[in-house]
Amino acid sequence: MARRPVVTTAFVFAVVGGLSLVEPVLSGKAQPYGAYRSRGNGQNQPVLYHLGPGDRIKSSVFRMEGYETVAEVLSDGTLNLPRLGSVPVWGLTMDQARARITKGYGRILRHPIVYIDLVEARPVRISISGEVQRPGLYSIGRGGTNQLSSGGNTTPSTFIQSSGWPTLVDALQRAGGLTAYGDLKRITVERSTGGPGSSVQTLQFNFFKVLVNGGQVTNPLLYDGDSIQVPRAANLTETEMLAVASSTFAPDTISVNVVGEVERPGPQNVKANSPLSGALLSAGGLTRRANPSTVRLLRLESSGSIKQATISFNPAASLGSPQNPPLQQGDVVVVDRHGWAKANDSLRSAMEPIAPIINAAGLFRLLGL
Repeated sequence: MARRPVVTTAFVFAVVGGLSLVEPVLSGKAQPYGAYRSRGNGQNQPVLYHLGPGDRIKSSVFRMEGYETVAEVLSDGTLNLPRLGSVPVWGLTMDQARARITKGYGRILRHPIVYIDLVEARPVRISISGEVQRPGLYSIGRGGTNQLSSGGNTTPSTFIQSSGWPTLVDALQRAGGLTAYGDLKRITVERSTGGPGSSVQTLQFNFFKVLVNGGQVTNPLLYDGDSIQVPRAANLTETEMLAVASSTFAPDTISVNVVGEVERPGPQNVKANSPLSGALLSAGGLTRRANPSTVRLLRLESSGSIKQATISFNPAASLGSPQNPPLQQGDVVVVDRHGWAKANDSLRSAMEPIAPIINAAGLFRLLGL
């Protein structure tokens, strides 16, 4: 009778682990997600986990008492092990770290068999820049609450629960979501290939294609030290703006300030990526004294400068047009008076100092004095 092939546990683990950890690795210029670094035999090479400060490792030696320990990788990237001391493991994979520890114990033991296991992974520390509501540095653990908000104190937030290893979408939600001009077609992730001083690879992702056309989503896992950039989109259409605004990549509401000739001036909470008409309607609409042809939009740029635009407001204009542009968190809308209202206010101001005298003269005439 023919013998059945024997499949070892190690082989099954290698196959399953390879399938779960395979991710594209690109270097140099950013390219679309989907290309893979290949080995010499043409097989796809998986992206393996690299150890770093904060990882907790369990180490033991087969049939040797006194060598089992649970230690944390220190800030200098070393692991303190029994009877061996400090072993540098920063940037090493689990197999590389096991080989190095085995070599170290080989100097004091004969043919040691070393086992290591990752007990607790360190938080993923990343940076996010570009067109997100709150760019900066973030530390994301395995699971938690991601907040979609524009960062305003008076703006309600949407909280999204996540679990498992943090992904790119988790990071974008943690940063409050995209701004009105965030480009979902060209989000890039820069990633170190190893420890400190190693080369950097760049990955590019297109989430907008999934929003519009559907299909399988590519939501990569993040690694410690990843740098995420969301570029500014150019020439966004109304359809693209509405698609982004209605997705989980954008906050529910933003806060803008409307002052001048509106019925209810002050801070207004409107839907994300709302047009100018949305903020003015939220403020009760224009008064009879308003001049819709000279509405001013003030916006604080990332450079610290104030950008000012004069808009000939048209409530029927499409979203994204010059007459009805999309708003961003912190925008200030100033509704000016029309010419007749300005002239009337100027005349009233000029007559106000002598009004008591005129009123007194009229009173004397009425009394016949």
